[in-house]
Amino acid sequence: MMNVCIANMISQVKEISARRADAAGSAVLAGVPGRRRCGEPATSRAAGFTLLEVMIAMAVLAVALVAVFQSQSQSVAMLNRSRFETTASLLAQSRMAELEATVPAQLRSDRGGFGDDFPDYSWEARVENTPLSGLVKITVVVANDRMKRNNTYRLDLYRVVSQE
Repeated sequence: MMNVCIANMISQVKEISARRADAAGSAVLAGVPGRRRCGEPATSRAAGFTLLEVMIAMAVLAVALVAVFQSQSQSVAMLNRSRFETTASLLAQSRMAELEATVPAQLRSDRGGFGDDFPDYSWEARVENTPLSGLVKITVVVANDRMKRNNTYRLDLYRVVSQE
């Protein structure tokens, strides 16, 4: 068996040497036989992937890409929602602080915008009496006019007003 392997290797070396001589200095050797183990029969099937293997690989890749894109889309939506919650809560607290500083006799329901700093946001303040005398409910609602849904933030405050 060992002699057969050595004989195979010697014949391959001779074949390669002959092709090199025929190539006359060419750096590329076309058709050099592939290496195989001693005693292993030569196969006529070329190494590579079948169409079925490629189609299965493409299907797996497609499923993985759909999951990645869906995750990315969800991440962007969560970022936008988080940005709205943060901005709206700060704007509502700011407007509520202004209403808290107002003299109780001048408390009125009103609405408006936040100017050029936040052009997409508007506010509405409602002042309502409660069943308890001397207590009013102040509600500030901040809305983002560009968003289609989940676009409002509400802040409530109960304030004691004197009975004078």
